[in-house]
Amino acid sequence: MKCKICGITSYEDAMIAIEAGADALGFVFYEKSPRYVTIPHAKSIIKKLPPFVEKVALFVNVDANTINSTCQEVGATLAQLHFEAPDELYKELLVPHIKVIRAKSKEDILKYQDEYRLVDAYCEAYGGAGKRINIEWFDDIDNSKIILAGGLDPTNVESLKKYGFYGVDVSSGVEKSHGKKDPQKVKDFILNASK
Repeated sequence: MKCKICGITSYEDAMIAIEAGADALGFVFYEKSPRYVTIPHAKSIIKKLPPFVEKVALFVNVDANTINSTCQEVGATLAQLHFEAPDELYKELLVPHIKVIRAKSKEDILKYQDEYRLVDAYCEAYGGAGKRINIEWFDDIDNSKIILAGGLDPTNVESLKKYGFYGVDVSSGVEKSHGKKDPQKVKDFILNASK
């Protein structure tokens, strides 16, 4: 499974994740998040990173212009949209993007079946709540285009292998505190996901 380490707030944490084998890093441009990074700060981290690592910019309730300009300025390679956006917004995006499904039911995870998508447990807050989704919803369906998020950590990620997810996304499950990664947890998470 591909691994994304989200909520990166420092160059040190970015490199810990990359050296442990992360495929993607997530940068949160949502001011209410404890993992929020400013555009200048994210840019200063991303410009020092090695190539071949996806740099994902996370957005909540913003317009296409904000997404396009932020991604261009910081050097993000993918936009992750944590909100239900109108079709017009997707058409206006100049950057590759992935939709996030905040699932309340099994039917929700079947949305956008022909697209790669991120599926997270529904909660009032956006992202990083560490709430676990009902894993039984994924029995007997094609999960090859799903990136699973929500309540994941080094102790439970290996149990997901049988479901055939494209990838997993973790933030709070590998932290010492909000926005500060625990190097050992990051290493263990990626190792257990790739076993």
